Amino acid sequence: MIIAMWSGPRNLSTALMRSVANRSDVTKVLDEPFYAAYLNETNKNHPMKEEVLAYQSSSWEEVKTICLTHDPLGITYQKHMTQHMLQEDLSWINNFTNCFLIRNPKYVVKSFIESWSEGGLIDMGFVQQSEIFKLVCKNTTSIPAVIDADLLREDPERVLRAFCDHINLPWDRDMLQWEKGLKDYDGIWAEHWYPSVKTSDCFKPKDNSKVIKLNDKELAIAEIAMPYYESLLEHSL
Repeated sequence: MIIAMWSGPRNLSTALMRSVANRSDVTKVLDEPFYAAYLNETNKNHPMKEEVLAYQSSSWEEVKTICLTHDPLGITYQKHMTQHMLQEDLSWINNFTNCFLIRNPKYVVKSFIESWSEGGLIDMGFVQQSEIFKLVCKNTTSIPAVIDADLLREDPERVLRAFCDHINLPWDRDMLQWEKGLKDYDGIWAEHWYPSVKTSDCFKPKDNSKVIKLNDKELAIAEIAMPYYESLLEHSL
C-alpha cells in the first residue's frame, strides 16, 4: 500500500507523518518529494531554497517514478503539499490510497505567514487541495479519508482509529506517541519549518487560551480559503 496524504502547510502534517511512520508496518516515508521541483519551476524565494534544490531531484518525472515505487517490505507513507503539484495530469495518483489533511484557514494563514512573510493564498494549498479532492472522488467509488487537524488534536485515538478503519489498516497504538527529535526521513528544510514538531512526542490539544488575531492581509486570505476548507470538512472523520 502507498498512502498519499494531501495537505497544505501548517496543517500538523509533520506530526501526522510522525504518527503514521511510527507504525510497525510502515517501512518507507517520503516527506514532500516534489518540493524541489516546485521551487525550481516557480522560483519562489522560500527559506532554505538553495539547500532544498541541492537536496532533492527537481525532475517531475523522476520524482513521480519514486512516488509510484512500492516498497515490498511494507507500507509507504507520502506527505504531499497540494500547492507543489503543478502538473496538469495527476491521473497517476489514482495508484495511491489518497487521504486528505485539512485545517481551519485562520490557523494556517497566521502560522504560515509567520514562517514566510511573502506567502499568499496560492502558497497555502487550499484551492489545489480542493481540486485534488475532486479528482480523487471522480475516480473512486468512495469518499477518501479526510482528517481535520483540530479534531485530530482534540481526540487523536478516535480520529486515528477512524482513519485506519477507512483505509483498511489494523489499529496500531504506536500512532499515538513517538520519540522527540528530527527523523532521518525529514526533509532538509526541517530545521526551519519543523521547530515545534521537533520537540513533540504526541498530539496535544489546541491551546484555546490563545487568541488568533489576523491582520487585514491574513484575514482576506482566510476568508477566501474558508469555503474550500468547509467543502472538505463536511467529509471529515
